[in-house]
This record gives sequence, C-alpha cells and structure tokens, in this order.
Amino acid sequence: MRKLFFFLFVSVFFFVAGFAYGGEEVPQEIIDFAQEVMLAWGQEPVVVEAVKAQNAKNITLEEIQALDERWQNTPGVVDFMQPFLENEVVEKLFKLQEEYPYLVEIFVTDRQGALVAATNKTSDYWQGDEAKFTECYREGEGRLYWGEVEFDESAQTYLVQVSVPVQEEEKTIGVMVIGIDIDAFLAQ
Repeated sequence: MRKLFFFLFVSVFFFVAGFAYGGEEVPQEIIDFAQEVMLAWGQEPVVVEAVKAQNAKNITLEEIQALDERWQNTPGVVDFMQPFLENEVVEKLFKLQEEYPYLVEIFVTDRQGALVAATNKTSDYWQGDEAKFTECYREGEGRLYWGEVEFDESAQTYLVQVSVPVQEEEKTIGVMVIGIDIDAFLAQ
C-alpha cells in the first residue's frame, strides 16, 4: 500500500510540475539575460583561442563520431575525457558558474559540434547533430538560440539550454551551451 501511495504521490507531483514549465515559453527574463550578458561570453579570448586550436586540428567527422561512441559507452570520467574537463576554458566556465549559480552546466564545442570544454561530463562528446548546436552555429552565421524548457533528471529541476555562438571577428567558429536552472534564475 505504501508503494502504491508513494507511486501515486510521485506521479501526481511530476504531472503537476510538468504544468509549471513543461512546454511553456522560455521566460523573457532569461532571453534578456542571454542577449544582454551571455552573448559576450562567446567572444572571451580564452574560449575563442581554445576553439580555434580545436578547429585547427581538422579532426574528421568519422574520428569525432568514434570518440563520441567511446564517450557514451564509458561510465564515469576516465583519462581520455580529462582534457575536456580540466583546461583553461573550464576554469573560465567555473568562474561564470560561481558568479551566476543558476548555471547548471556549460560546455563549448568546435565548428563541428565536438566538445572543447565542459564543466561536467556531458552525455555525449559530439553535439553536432543536435538543435542546440545546429540552430546556433547555422553554417558559421551564428545566432543566439534557446531550446524548450525541460525537466532535467540529473539536476532534478527545470532547465533551458541557451546556445551562444563562439565568434572571432563576427564569424562563428563554435558554440557555447549553457544550462540554466529556471527556478533558481527567477528566484534571484
């Protein structure tokens, strides 16, 4: 009986919580913050230099996809992942998270959507086939993009991912994706 009660309670909670944000528009305050503050993050010199260095390696899509498969099939964090989780860009991203504690995750990709830096292990290495990359990168044109409000299981909160073009002299060379905890953002 307790299990049934608990199941019903959890089901009702998530059903009601789904109405709180699920399928709703991204709050205007977040869009304003993205336009007024976050866009500049894509032009930070340490970010631009790291993305340029990654792009200069000219890694093939086949190599990226092979690393992506290895990344997804490897539990935890192991040696080959460390360079993406511990570098100068990550230090900058952690400082942003300290300044804006509602930023749940931040990661940066190159022009193909391959990971350059991340504040924590992402579910996959290659983002190049996902809207958070494609809609922001736009074949090098670049534009601010935000996804739908979604419940994030790992963070247990409603998040929106905002994508910012990484730009060098107005040319988009990569993408920065920022996960924002909506409740924490609106509570500030």
